[in-house]
Amino acid sequence: MRKLIVDSSKCTGCGQCEITCSKAFFKEENPQKSAIRVAGESGEHDITVCTQCGKCIDVCPVYAITQDKNGVVRINKKECVGCLSCVGFCDYLAMYYHHDYVVPFKCVACGLCVRSCPTAALTLVK
Repeated sequence: MRKLIVDSSKCTGCGQCEITCSKAFFKEENPQKSAIRVAGESGEHDITVCTQCGKCIDVCPVYAITQDKNGVVRINKKECVGCLSCVGFCDYLAMYYHHDYVVPFKCVACGLCVRSCPTAALTLVK
C-alpha cells in the first residue's frame, strides 16, 4: 500500500511540505490548500495526512471515492457532488475542503512533500 509515514519528532514546523503540496496541486503557496497539515508550537509538531485507510469510501453517497490498485484512496472529481460527507467522516481529519472548490481533497501519496522535507520527517512507503 502506497502511503506517507510521519515521524513528527523530526518535524521543525517549517511548512515546506504544505507549500510543495499546494503548489503542486493548486498552483499557489497556500497551506489551506495543502493535503498535508503541520500544526503545533516549537518542538511539538503534529503532521496530519491521509493514512489511505479507505473508511471514507463507504460514506460517499455517489461512490466518487475509490481505492486504486496501489491502495491510494482517490476522489473522482467528475462524480463528486460536493456534499462533504467524507470531510466530516474522516477519523484522522485528513480530508480537506477549501471554499474555492466544490470537491474536497486529500493526500494521494505522490511523494513530493517527502522530497521537499529538509529533516526527513516524511517517508513514502510503496
